[in-house]
Amino acid sequence: MYPRRLIIAGVILGLGLGGFFDGIVLHQVLQWHHMLTATSPPNSVGSLELNTLWDGLFHTMTYVFTVVGLFLLWQAVRSANALPPTGTLVGAILMGWGIFNLVEGIIDHHLLGIHHVLDSLPPGPIRLVLDLAFLALGAAFLLIGRRLVREGSNVTTPAPRVR
Repeated sequence: MYPRRLIIAGVILGLGLGGFFDGIVLHQVLQWHHMLTATSPPNSVGSLELNTLWDGLFHTMTYVFTVVGLFLLWQAVRSANALPPTGTLVGAILMGWGIFNLVEGIIDHHLLGIHHVLDSLPPGPIRLVLDLAFLALGAAFLLIGRRLVREGSNVTTPAPRVR
């Protein structure tokens, strides 16, 4: 039961951390896009206010995922009375981050088209390559994370000592 609870906690935590990275690095630091830049470019105060609101809602969601993931991780560690294998936890977090990139990339970049990785680029092959690279990174995180989780589940850890 412990590894499953740990993996679920790590995946949810990874969803939040992946979202925070996207929101902080791509939305705020690099300013490559906001949540709605493809539908409402921030070249007016009204559009910037709308994009800021949706970025804030996005960050609220990532915050909730992160807090829930931490709570579930805490519960999993307490119930097992032992620390998880590092590779298993890192793998589960990478899986969550990869899932975030895949879902967000497919839905927002490709299906809805509400923004792209770099919205300042005109539609064309370079923008498409960046959007596909975002998906490829997500797939790589998911596969690497899955491998780490599988390798971690093959490690036997001694049962906690009862005194």
